[in-house]
Amino acid sequence: MISQTWHIIVNDRPARVTGDADDPLVFALRNELGLVATRLGCGLEQCGACRVQIDGELAWSCTTTLGDVKGRQVTTLEGLADDPLMTALREAFARRNAAQCGYCTSGVLMAAHTLLVGRRGWTRGELADALEGQLCRCGAQHRMLAAILAADADG
Repeated sequence: MISQTWHIIVNDRPARVTGDADDPLVFALRNELGLVATRLGCGLEQCGACRVQIDGELAWSCTTTLGDVKGRQVTTLEGLADDPLMTALREAFARRNAAQCGYCTSGVLMAAHTLLVGRRGWTRGELADALEGQLCRCGAQHRMLAAILAADADG
């Protein structure tokens, strides 16, 4: 593979990163752009720590490549800092101590944001099913679900 410069759009801003077309997006976000809220967990689409939005849809940045995001909008947790829904989610997580160690939290918040933008009025069971791909090794899922449901209700 030949390393090249990629012009991508991250958090509504043009960005330039260097790498191969097959390089995982998560490495460019963290190592080149300093967007460290997106984390690498398993690298196999099994934990969700790396979740971002691509064109408004939830995506795994560990298996999405630089070639995959050419001409597409990538949004990280940092890009949603001023988003009212994300603010409500962060506040609900803080009130319910839903981020035990915090490693998975950014991925869970990205998934929750995507779900609540798409639809409101989730039941606990529906939300648990929808978040099944988000792994929390600390066991804080019940507090996370309560926080997301609270943010949904505050809507």
